[in-house]
Amino acid sequence: MRLKLVFLIVLPTIILFLCSLSFAQDWHEVKGEHFIVYYTKGHKFAKEVLNKSEVYYKRIASGLGYPRYSKFWLWENRVKIYIYPDKKSFLSATNQPDWSEGMADYINKQIISYAWNTGFLESLLPHEMAHLIFRDFVGFKGEIPLWLDEGVAQWAEEKRRGQIKAFAKFNFSQDTLLSLDDMMKLDIKNIDTEQKVYIRSTRTKDNEQGVLFLSGDNLISAYYLQSASLVTFLIEKYGAGAFAVFCRELRDGKSLEDALRLTYPTTIRNLEELEYRWRKYLSEQ
Repeated sequence: MRLKLVFLIVLPTIILFLCSLSFAQDWHEVKGEHFIVYYTKGHKFAKEVLNKSEVYYKRIASGLGYPRYSKFWLWENRVKIYIYPDKKSFLSATNQPDWSEGMADYINKQIISYAWNTGFLESLLPHEMAHLIFRDFVGFKGEIPLWLDEGVAQWAEEKRRGQIKAFAKFNFSQDTLLSLDDMMKLDIKNIDTEQKVYIRSTRTKDNEQGVLFLSGDNLISAYYLQSASLVTFLIEKYGAGAFAVFCRELRDGKSLEDALRLTYPTTIRNLEELEYRWRKYLSEQ
Protein backbone atom coordinates (compact mmCIF):
# COMPACT_ATOMS: atom_id res chain seq x y z
CA MET A 1 0.00 0.00 0.00
CA ARG A 2 2.86 2.36 0.83
CA LEU A 3 4.23 2.29 -2.73
CA LYS A 4 0.84 3.20 -4.16
CA LEU A 5 0.45 6.09 -1.74
CA VAL A 6 3.81 7.59 -2.70
CA PHE A 7 2.67 7.34 -6.32
CA LEU A 8 -0.38 9.43 -5.49
CA ILE A 9 1.77 12.24 -4.18
CA VAL A 10 3.97 12.34 -7.25
CA LEU A 11 1.15 12.65 -9.72
CA PRO A 12 -0.70 15.73 -8.48
CA THR A 13 2.32 18.02 -8.58
CA ILE A 14 1.65 21.13 -10.70
CA ILE A 15 4.77 22.28 -12.51
CA LEU A 16 5.33 25.15 -14.90
CA PHE A 17 7.64 23.41 -17.34
CA LEU A 18 9.38 26.28 -19.15
CA CYS A 19 12.44 24.68 -20.67
CA SER A 20 12.36 23.25 -24.19
CA LEU A 21 11.40 19.58 -24.30
CA SER A 22 13.02 19.11 -27.68
CA PHE A 23 16.51 19.81 -26.33
CA ALA A 24 18.94 17.03 -27.27
CA GLN A 25 16.13 14.80 -28.52
CA ASP A 26 15.29 13.65 -32.02
CA TRP A 27 11.51 13.63 -31.74
CA HIS A 28 9.07 11.74 -33.94
CA GLU A 29 5.34 12.24 -33.61
CA VAL A 30 1.99 10.56 -34.06
CA LYS A 31 -1.13 12.70 -34.22
CA GLY A 32 -4.71 12.10 -33.18
CA GLU A 33 -7.81 14.25 -32.96
CA HIS A 34 -7.00 15.72 -29.54
CA PHE A 35 -3.38 14.68 -28.89
CA ILE A 36 0.09 14.67 -30.38
CA VAL A 37 2.47 12.09 -28.95
CA TYR A 38 6.19 12.82 -29.29
CA TYR A 39 8.67 9.97 -28.95
CA THR A 40 12.28 9.11 -29.83
CA LYS A 41 11.82 5.36 -30.17
CA GLY A 42 9.06 2.85 -29.62
CA HIS A 43 6.51 3.70 -32.32
CA LYS A 44 4.17 0.92 -31.15
CA PHE A 45 4.10 2.25 -27.58
CA ALA A 46 3.53 5.81 -28.84
CA LYS A 47 0.55 4.63 -30.89
CA GLU A 48 -0.83 2.82 -27.86
CA VAL A 49 -0.47 6.01 -25.80
CA LEU A 50 -2.31 7.97 -28.49
CA ASN A 51 -5.15 5.45 -28.75
CA LYS A 52 -5.56 5.28 -24.96
CA SER A 53 -5.48 9.07 -24.72
CA GLU A 54 -8.39 9.48 -27.11
CA VAL A 55 -10.39 6.84 -25.22
CA TYR A 56 -9.66 8.44 -21.83
CA TYR A 57 -10.45 11.91 -23.17
CA LYS A 58 -13.99 10.95 -24.14
CA ARG A 59 -14.55 8.80 -21.05
CA ILE A 60 -13.32 11.37 -18.53
CA ALA A 61 -15.08 14.34 -20.15
CA SER A 62 -18.33 12.40 -20.32
CA GLY A 63 -17.97 11.07 -16.77
CA LEU A 64 -17.47 14.60 -15.46
CA GLY A 65 -20.44 15.88 -17.41
CA TYR A 66 -18.41 18.04 -19.78
CA PRO A 67 -19.97 17.44 -23.23
CA ARG A 68 -18.45 20.72 -24.42
CA TYR A 69 -15.10 18.94 -24.60
CA SER A 70 -16.07 17.27 -27.85
CA LYS A 71 -15.12 20.59 -29.50
CA PHE A 72 -11.98 21.39 -27.51
CA TRP A 73 -8.31 20.36 -27.67
CA LEU A 74 -8.41 20.37 -31.48
CA TRP A 75 -5.84 21.34 -34.12
CA GLU A 76 -3.22 23.69 -32.63
CA ASN A 77 -4.79 23.26 -29.18
CA ARG A 78 -4.13 19.53 -29.02
CA VAL A 79 -2.47 18.28 -25.84
CA LYS A 80 1.17 17.27 -26.28
CA ILE A 81 2.43 14.08 -24.67
CA TYR A 82 6.22 13.66 -24.52
CA ILE A 83 7.55 10.13 -24.03
CA TYR A 84 11.25 9.99 -23.24
CA PRO A 85 13.09 6.75 -24.09
CA ASP A 86 13.96 5.95 -20.44
CA LYS A 87 13.72 7.32 -16.94
CA LYS A 88 17.25 8.71 -16.94
CA SER A 89 16.61 10.95 -19.94
CA PHE A 90 13.22 11.98 -18.51
CA LEU A 91 14.78 13.05 -15.20
CA SER A 92 17.67 14.80 -16.92
CA ALA A 93 15.37 16.84 -19.19
CA THR A 94 12.80 17.78 -16.56
CA ASN A 95 14.91 18.12 -13.39
CA GLN A 96 12.35 16.06 -11.52
CA PRO A 97 13.31 14.20 -8.30
CA ASP A 98 14.41 10.58 -8.66
CA TRP A 99 11.06 9.22 -7.49
CA SER A 100 9.09 11.07 -10.18
CA GLU A 101 7.38 8.98 -12.86
CA GLY A 102 5.76 11.79 -14.83
CA MET A 103 4.46 15.32 -14.71
CA ALA A 104 1.78 17.61 -16.09
CA ASP A 105 2.13 21.20 -17.28
CA TYR A 106 -1.28 22.86 -16.95
CA ILE A 107 -0.31 26.07 -18.68
CA ASN A 108 1.10 24.52 -21.85
CA LYS A 109 -1.19 21.45 -21.79
CA GLN A 110 1.57 18.87 -21.75
CA ILE A 111 2.06 15.47 -20.14
CA ILE A 112 5.63 14.19 -19.82
CA SER A 113 6.87 10.72 -18.88
CA TYR A 114 9.02 7.93 -20.32
CA ALA A 115 8.48 4.77 -22.35
CA TRP A 116 7.01 1.68 -20.71
CA ASN A 117 6.74 3.36 -17.35
CA THR A 118 4.93 0.88 -15.09
CA GLY A 119 1.37 2.06 -14.63
CA PHE A 120 1.65 4.83 -17.21
CA LEU A 121 -1.22 3.74 -19.45
CA GLU A 122 -3.55 2.63 -16.64
CA SER A 123 -2.83 5.24 -13.96
CA LEU A 124 -0.55 8.15 -14.75
CA LEU A 125 -2.06 8.97 -18.15
CA PRO A 126 -5.74 9.19 -17.10
CA HIS A 127 -4.76 10.87 -13.82
CA GLU A 128 -2.82 13.70 -15.44
CA MET A 129 -5.35 14.02 -18.24
CA ALA A 130 -8.14 14.48 -15.69
CA HIS A 131 -6.11 17.25 -14.05
CA LEU A 132 -5.83 19.02 -17.42
CA ILE A 133 -9.50 18.58 -18.32
CA PHE A 134 -10.70 19.70 -14.90
CA ARG A 135 -8.49 22.78 -14.78
CA ASP A 136 -9.23 23.65 -18.39
CA PHE A 137 -12.88 23.75 -17.37
CA VAL A 138 -12.78 25.46 -13.94
CA GLY A 139 -9.64 27.59 -14.43
CA PHE A 140 -7.46 28.82 -11.56
CA LYS A 141 -9.29 31.89 -10.29
CA GLY A 142 -12.18 30.34 -8.40
CA GLU A 143 -12.32 28.81 -4.93
CA ILE A 144 -11.20 25.32 -5.93
CA PRO A 145 -10.18 23.19 -2.94
CA LEU A 146 -7.23 20.90 -3.50
CA TRP A 147 -9.26 17.84 -2.49
CA LEU A 148 -11.62 18.45 -5.40
CA ASP A 149 -8.81 18.75 -7.96
CA GLU A 150 -7.02 15.67 -6.64
CA GLY A 151 -10.24 13.72 -6.19
CA VAL A 152 -11.16 14.21 -9.86
CA ALA A 153 -7.72 13.01 -10.99
CA GLN A 154 -7.86 9.85 -8.88
CA TRP A 155 -11.48 9.18 -9.83
CA ALA A 156 -10.22 9.00 -13.45
CA GLU A 157 -8.07 5.97 -12.56
CA GLU A 158 -10.87 3.47 -13.10
CA LYS A 159 -8.90 0.44 -11.95
CA ARG A 160 -8.44 2.01 -8.51
CA ARG A 161 -12.07 2.89 -7.86
CA GLY A 162 -12.78 -0.36 -6.06
CA GLN A 163 -9.77 0.16 -3.80
CA ILE A 164 -10.81 3.73 -3.05
CA LYS A 165 -14.35 2.68 -2.13
CA ALA A 166 -13.07 -0.11 0.10
CA PHE A 167 -10.65 2.24 1.87
CA ALA A 168 -13.31 4.89 2.55
CA LYS A 169 -15.84 2.32 3.75
CA PHE A 170 -13.31 0.71 6.09
CA ASN A 171 -12.22 4.04 7.60
CA PHE A 172 -15.84 5.03 8.07
CA SER A 173 -16.52 1.78 9.90
CA GLN A 174 -13.48 2.39 12.13
CA ASP A 175 -14.32 6.06 12.83
CA THR A 176 -11.00 7.13 11.28
CA LEU A 177 -12.12 9.45 8.49
CA LEU A 178 -10.62 12.92 8.41
CA SER A 179 -13.23 15.61 8.94
CA LEU A 180 -14.11 17.64 5.87
CA ASP A 181 -13.31 20.80 7.79
CA ASP A 182 -9.78 19.46 8.32
CA MET A 183 -9.46 18.56 4.65
CA MET A 184 -10.41 22.10 3.66
CA LYS A 185 -7.74 23.61 5.91
CA LEU A 186 -4.95 21.07 5.50
CA ASP A 187 -1.91 22.14 3.46
CA ILE A 188 -1.16 18.61 2.32
CA LYS A 189 1.86 19.56 0.20
CA ASN A 190 3.73 20.66 3.32
CA ILE A 191 3.19 17.50 5.35
CA ASP A 192 6.45 16.17 6.74
CA THR A 193 6.47 12.40 6.31
CA GLU A 194 9.32 12.14 8.82
CA GLN A 195 7.31 13.73 11.62
CA LYS A 196 6.01 10.96 13.85
CA VAL A 197 2.47 12.10 14.71
CA TYR A 198 -0.16 14.50 13.37
CA ILE A 199 -3.26 15.17 15.42
CA ARG A 200 -6.39 15.69 13.30
CA SER A 201 -10.11 15.91 13.97
CA THR A 202 -12.74 13.37 12.99
CA ARG A 203 -16.40 12.63 13.56
CA THR A 204 -17.70 9.26 14.65
CA LYS A 205 -20.65 7.33 13.21
CA ASP A 206 -22.64 8.62 16.21
CA ASN A 207 -21.83 12.20 15.13
CA GLU A 208 -19.47 12.79 18.02
CA GLN A 209 -16.21 14.72 17.80
CA GLY A 210 -13.07 12.62 17.81
CA VAL A 211 -9.29 12.89 17.45
CA LEU A 212 -6.95 10.96 15.15
CA PHE A 213 -3.22 10.40 15.64
CA LEU A 214 -1.60 9.80 12.24
CA SER A 215 1.87 9.52 10.77
CA GLY A 216 2.68 11.89 7.91
CA ASP A 217 2.39 9.07 5.38
CA ASN A 218 -0.97 7.95 6.75
CA LEU A 219 -2.31 11.49 6.80
CA ILE A 220 -1.36 11.98 3.14
CA SER A 221 -2.85 8.63 2.19
CA ALA A 222 -6.13 9.39 3.97
CA TYR A 223 -6.37 12.84 2.41
CA TYR A 224 -5.95 11.73 -1.20
CA LEU A 225 -8.11 8.64 -0.99
CA GLN A 226 -10.89 10.50 0.83
CA SER A 227 -10.71 13.18 -1.87
CA ALA A 228 -11.37 10.52 -4.49
CA SER A 229 -14.21 9.10 -2.40
CA LEU A 230 -15.91 12.50 -2.12
CA VAL A 231 -15.78 13.07 -5.88
CA THR A 232 -17.02 9.52 -6.54
CA PHE A 233 -19.91 10.15 -4.16
CA LEU A 234 -20.98 13.38 -5.89
CA ILE A 235 -20.85 11.83 -9.35
CA GLU A 236 -22.45 8.49 -8.48
CA LYS A 237 -25.14 9.85 -6.16
CA TYR A 238 -26.22 12.97 -8.06
CA GLY A 239 -24.95 12.41 -11.59
CA ALA A 240 -22.28 13.79 -13.91
CA GLY A 241 -24.55 16.59 -15.14
CA ALA A 242 -24.99 18.02 -11.65
CA PHE A 243 -21.25 17.70 -11.01
CA ALA A 244 -20.56 19.74 -14.14
CA VAL A 245 -22.98 22.43 -12.91
CA PHE A 246 -21.20 22.45 -9.54
CA CYS A 247 -17.82 22.94 -11.23
CA ARG A 248 -19.25 25.62 -13.51
CA GLU A 249 -20.45 27.58 -10.49
CA LEU A 250 -16.93 27.41 -9.04
CA ARG A 251 -15.47 28.51 -12.37
CA ASP A 252 -17.80 31.50 -12.39
CA GLY A 253 -16.55 32.70 -9.02
CA LYS A 254 -18.99 31.19 -6.54
CA SER A 255 -17.69 30.11 -3.15
CA LEU A 256 -17.60 26.38 -2.48
CA GLU A 257 -20.68 26.49 -0.25
CA ASP A 258 -22.60 28.71 -2.69
CA ALA A 259 -21.75 26.33 -5.53
CA LEU A 260 -23.01 23.39 -3.48
CA ARG A 261 -26.22 25.19 -2.52
CA LEU A 262 -26.97 26.27 -6.09
CA THR A 263 -26.27 22.80 -7.52
CA TYR A 264 -27.82 20.62 -4.82
CA PRO A 265 -30.41 22.96 -3.24
CA THR A 266 -32.48 20.31 -1.48
CA THR A 267 -29.69 18.07 -0.21
CA ILE A 268 -26.28 19.78 0.10
CA ARG A 269 -26.38 23.44 1.05
CA ASN A 270 -23.09 23.69 2.93
CA LEU A 271 -19.96 21.71 3.90
CA GLU A 272 -21.62 20.18 6.95
CA GLU A 273 -24.39 18.70 4.79
CA LEU A 274 -21.83 17.49 2.23
CA GLU A 275 -20.00 15.58 4.94
CA TYR A 276 -23.26 14.19 6.34
CA ARG A 277 -24.49 12.99 2.92
CA TRP A 278 -21.08 11.53 2.06
CA ARG A 279 -20.94 9.59 5.33
CA LYS A 280 -24.50 8.35 4.83
CA TYR A 281 -23.49 7.19 1.33
CA LEU A 282 -20.53 5.26 2.81
CA SER A 283 -22.74 3.63 5.43
CA GLU A 284 -24.95 2.26 2.66
CA GLN A 285 -22.16 0.76 0.55
